[in-house]
Amino acid sequence: MSKVFREMVAHDAAGGILLVFAAALALVLANSSANIFYTGMLDLPVTIQFGDFIIAKPLLLWINDGLMALFFFLVGLEVKREIIDGHLSSKEQIVLPGIAAIAGIAAPAVIYYGFNHQDPVALQGWAIPSATDIAFALGLFSLFGKSLPITLKLFLLSVAIFDDIGAIIIIAIFYSQDLSTTSLAVALAGLIALFVLNRFGVKKQAAYIVVGIIVWAAVLKSGVHATLAGFIVAWFIPMNVRTEDGHPMLLNMEHGLQPWVAFLILPVFAFANAGVNLIGLSMDALFNSVTIGIAAGLFLGKQLGIFGACWLAIKMGLTSLPKGTTWTQLYGVCVLCGIGFTMSLFIGTLAFEGQTAEYHNNVKLGVLLGSVLSAVMGAVIIKSSQSK
Repeated sequence: MSKVFREMVAHDAAGGILLVFAAALALVLANSSANIFYTGMLDLPVTIQFGDFIIAKPLLLWINDGLMALFFFLVGLEVKREIIDGHLSSKEQIVLPGIAAIAGIAAPAVIYYGFNHQDPVALQGWAIPSATDIAFALGLFSLFGKSLPITLKLFLLSVAIFDDIGAIIIIAIFYSQDLSTTSLAVALAGLIALFVLNRFGVKKQAAYIVVGIIVWAAVLKSGVHATLAGFIVAWFIPMNVRTEDGHPMLLNMEHGLQPWVAFLILPVFAFANAGVNLIGLSMDALFNSVTIGIAAGLFLGKQLGIFGACWLAIKMGLTSLPKGTTWTQLYGVCVLCGIGFTMSLFIGTLAFEGQTAEYHNNVKLGVLLGSVLSAVMGAVIIKSSQSK
């Protein structure tokens, strides 16, 4: 197992625990007398202005559009490294997780559609249960599957990487708003500048960072969701150029960002987005089609889609079980993929942007239900599979 992968697992495992704490704290505040302080803090207006250029958003949107852009930047760095020089660099290594990820995106969406096809507004959330939270999933795997073969961890990580790519494509196509050609032109100019920096082997990270911020700001103003800028900019960070301190730039940035994302950005996002008020929760809210569609999509759609696709692909001879694993162990990992938490909440904020608080509360409730069920069942299966 590579040093990069060991560090990623370590950060995600510890970060997963911190995510649980942040989400629990948000739930406590949202359901106590501190709810006014909690919601007021997230609605706090924050403005940055340079001359005529101004970005004015509440704190919640700075977290969702700004901090999460750094998360997607890290995802982009990881995907680029794994595809060029990692365990996704050969056909044999990507067939099973690639097939699994496609089915893991499609099956939950179909289940959600089944519950919400008659409501055009609710139908906008079809992609919410299609996401996997790698921090939570890897964290639980590390806690309960310590003696399982490393090939299962690689499978889980690979599925999550393909899942993230799918989520990014979905956001770009389905959750972008009216486009500004001027802002897109500025963003394109920034990407060309990044390409030139890459081609000429510029060693100063600051140059890439400054241009990357300009690209992010332009994309934010363009109508395309700003987090996509993070993923795209990552692909212009060179792998073979060494910084002035002698380290490969891409690895240097990846290593530097991992702890910030695991221990600050994702917990802050969870804290800001998981606070659903459960006081006076009615049966209508619990069995709302959005809530049930998300919960069933995550808990049933993910495991059935991923495991079913894996079983079919292996039986057809397209690929094979991860080395040293059993069907039960693979199934346990497939169940863990139903932990959608961070990414599902994020897509939910985009899907129902501008809608009433009821939709956002239903999203949070559905994501919590589906993720908790997947976490508990997956942990039990993985733990019990090691004693056989």
